[in-house]
Amino acid sequence: MINNLLKLVGWKITLIFGDTLVLDRWKWLSKKLPQNKTSTKLRILDVGCGSGAFSIGAASLGYDLLGLSWDEKNQNKASKRAKIFNKNASFDILDVRELHERKDLKESFNYIICAENIEHIINDQKLMNDMNNCLAIDGMLFLTAPNKDAVISNPIWGDETQDEIEEVEDGGHVRIGYDKSDFIELCSKTGFDIISIEYCSGFFSQKITGLKRRLSKINFYLSWIIIFPLRILPLFFDSLIKHPGHSICLVAKKK
Repeated sequence: MINNLLKLVGWKITLIFGDTLVLDRWKWLSKKLPQNKTSTKLRILDVGCGSGAFSIGAASLGYDLLGLSWDEKNQNKASKRAKIFNKNASFDILDVRELHERKDLKESFNYIICAENIEHIINDQKLMNDMNNCLAIDGMLFLTAPNKDAVISNPIWGDETQDEIEEVEDGGHVRIGYDKSDFIELCSKTGFDIISIEYCSGFFSQKITGLKRRLSKINFYLSWIIIFPLRILPLFFDSLIKHPGHSICLVAKKK
């Protein structure tokens, strides 16, 4: 049934299967990632691609896309969806902590996407180095992570708290988030020039996501139905309310 719905509606519906924060991150990314209108083959690596929503979205802009994730179930789902939408996206199973072992990916990509993954990795500096090595000269990194200041001052229900952060990579967050100074330090040690540091997911998006996470504890489909009509609120009103963005978003270029 889901596959038939995807065929009917198109790939963008995958952006609203989960939290409102997912759509916010795609809106930010799609503004930064230019559409490839040339005949030149340009490649994107999606590090920690999940079920492939951003991968398929990026492929729809005219790129060759490779998505990496350790989760075989998600990779199978992403591959099936790419075939449904006839997008030039492929997916490999790889723990991103072992990205350095993929010698075939060195200096092979024009862009890298890494959305809400780095906060799960203890050695985040190594991940930054590995991603830098996968980029061609002047390649661009688009990275998002939880905004440390927002998570501490305006936590969404379900966010990890400082008491829940452990130095064990078990799938959860190993740090509460990042701030601007953290990104500056990571980039300075890696060989990235920072182009911009921005934020996304404002007041309404955060509140609706919090509601969805609560309701999902009762029933996922019920939560989706209840919040669906509320999704319009962030599109029109988040920009009008001064509120810390839940994600901090980095654009950086390889030197």
